[in-house]
Amino acid sequence: MNQTFPKKEHLKRKKLIDLLFKQGQKVSAYPLLLFYTQAPLFEEDVVIQAGFSVAKRNHKLAVTRNRLKRLMREVYRKNKLSFQTNELTFAFMFIYTGREEVSYIELEKAMLKIISKFNSKVSAGPEDI
Repeated sequence: MNQTFPKKEHLKRKKLIDLLFKQGQKVSAYPLLLFYTQAPLFEEDVVIQAGFSVAKRNHKLAVTRNRLKRLMREVYRKNKLSFQTNELTFAFMFIYTGREEVSYIELEKAMLKIISKFNSKVSAGPEDI
């Protein structure tokens, strides 16, 4: 039961991020939005690389943006083993779309909804990915 989020699982490659937004799919559960795409990852033993974003337009203070990203990373770290990838590798980008700050509990509820939606899309077949 590995609930860590090491550096090699962080989404950092610009080409991969561009590919994600160009041909990726999305799943949402307010206040989170998940962009995902099936893509080859360059790290060994990594199934998912994830990135997190909070819009400056909605949250002016860097302190607020950083806190929300920290909360999103923590919620992802605790629940990442629930994602069913079917032996495929994915790139994820979680975007916080809300205009107000929410608690850890509300973020976790949104994350669990996103996980169930993602799992149902992936289990439906590769044509939906």
